[in-house]
Amino acid sequence: MIAPLPENEERRLEVLRGYEILDTPPEKAFERITSLATRIFVVPIALVSLIDRDRQWLKACIGTDLRQTNRDMAFCAHAILQDRVMVVADATADARFADNPLVTGPHGIRFYAGAPLRTTEGFNLGTVCILDTQPRAFGQAASKTLEDLAAIVVDELEFRRATRLLREEIEELKASSRRSGS
Repeated sequence: MIAPLPENEERRLEVLRGYEILDTPPEKAFERITSLATRIFVVPIALVSLIDRDRQWLKACIGTDLRQTNRDMAFCAHAILQDRVMVVADATADARFADNPLVTGPHGIRFYAGAPLRTTEGFNLGTVCILDTQPRAFGQAASKTLEDLAAIVVDELEFRRATRLLREEIEELKASSRRSGS
């Protein structure tokens, strides 16, 4: 089942693009988060995913060679519609995902839990998520931990953006100084 678009989709996409994170090389900060997630939750797959217009792009991932998927098959496209962790205990028993190629195909996904990457402006850009090939339960403490990992990802995105903007401002000041002859 294809996830509906968020009501604020156009603005959400503008905000996502403003972070200038899509299609960037791997970065240790994000890879550490997925590594932590696999160890904390003892799962084979963890992702930092961003939901673009037509695709799910993976900034960091462990346990899969995928780097992007069609948005129509992304569990995370459903998760960004919520403000809390979305849990799919058994994807074969969930009408939204039972016929999903990630479930029926060689990946054999059965379990999913994803926490939205919610910006300070209130836009859900993607998720930190964990997946397993076995159905499983996921309690409130685990949800809180996944939400904390998502908050760390957002902090990292904000840090990257602030650093980029600061560099741009410094370059503009240097250029202005050169133009004025100072």
